[in-house]
Amino acid sequence: MERGVADGALSPGDALPPVRRLADDLGVSPGTVATAYKELRQRGLIVTRGRGGTVVADVPSVASRRPPRVPEGLVDLAGGHPDPRFLPVLRPPATVTPGYGSHRAAPRTAALEEVTRQWFERDGVPARHVTFAHGALDCIARLLSTELRPGDAVAVEDPGFHHLLDLVPALGMRLVPVAVDGEGLVPESLRAALRGGVRAVVCSPRGQCPTGAYFTRSRRDELVAVLRDFPEVLVVEDDHNAEIGGATAYTLAAAGLDRWAQVRTASKHLGIDLRWAGVACDAATLARHDGRMLMTSGWVSHLLQETVAGLFLDGAVRALVADGEAAYTERRTALIDALGAYRIRAVGASGLNVWVPVRDESAVVNGLRTRGWWVAAGARFRIAAPPAVRITASTLAPEEAPRLAADFAEVLGDAQATYGG
Repeated sequence: MERGVADGALSPGDALPPVRRLADDLGVSPGTVATAYKELRQRGLIVTRGRGGTVVADVPSVASRRPPRVPEGLVDLAGGHPDPRFLPVLRPPATVTPGYGSHRAAPRTAALEEVTRQWFERDGVPARHVTFAHGALDCIARLLSTELRPGDAVAVEDPGFHHLLDLVPALGMRLVPVAVDGEGLVPESLRAALRGGVRAVVCSPRGQCPTGAYFTRSRRDELVAVLRDFPEVLVVEDDHNAEIGGATAYTLAAAGLDRWAQVRTASKHLGIDLRWAGVACDAATLARHDGRMLMTSGWVSHLLQETVAGLFLDGAVRALVADGEAAYTERRTALIDALGAYRIRAVGASGLNVWVPVRDESAVVNGLRTRGWWVAAGARFRIAAPPAVRITASTLAPEEAPRLAADFAEVLGDAQATYGG
């Protein structure tokens, strides 16, 4: 079955035979088939939907939704990456003294642990319990795998972070989409997901990918009121744009929930090679995360920790990051305004991207390609949300925005003429 999924003979959503029928067809015991199905679920290849039977997972772990390679000669506005001009030069420690044994007994350096506490406390996030991971997805995967089991449901933003939409099914868990508007998760949609039995919620308080939504104080309070009715559910906030989001933090992590974690990374504002994340969470979540980590990678490299701490404490680096945040805000705003001049609705109140609803993603992507632009089709970011394209505005100079908007308007006109509006 795994080979069938890998080579396309079995497609996402395809129904698998009931255990007893397949056992009869193959001439084996039902227990053998049940064990095989259990292993396939653990590998993230199949999911069981109650009366709906067992089907091939939407994004099996043997598959990959890698973005297409950027064609030569095009302006790349699809990657979701920061402008390298606002990233510091990385300076690892000049000397490394050999040590004896491992760092399992003291996995976190004192300097970076203190910096991390201050980072979270600045935005009102409780920082009594903090730990480290190898990036946001590494942390989220560990949190979900220690709290949930294959077949459990996870509420995610729709549209949302495409790598997360791949990760959850790869863990053998089910995605439950929650609608997003300009203020983030829609409370009514979240309540419906929680009533449906989700065991965890993963969301972003600001700089949401791909829409740029951020929690206002009132929206955060509405979401907290919903979540308090489900105290056993783990709430994971991915605040990956904490330093460059261009929005005030009104976080669920600061609201006193029973089970929670907030993850922050350095890759967006300090550099992609810094595979480090700081995590603040409740005591039980900390114990489960660190217990699993000690049995696997053990700790984040102390060389990396020293590098990150040095960058956080460098005044020149902080000034460079602040300049980047201001530039990203200016560039997002310039593009949204330029599109608005052609009555093209776009959103992107924080973060690095602008989300533009369209009728036909392929027509827009291909049309802009012929005009020298490369943008991302929204299909990678959606479950049930309507079509759109994502434009990364982080490297788009404000003076370039009018030309892109004019080309966008022409593409939409061509699409209407071709497809009848």
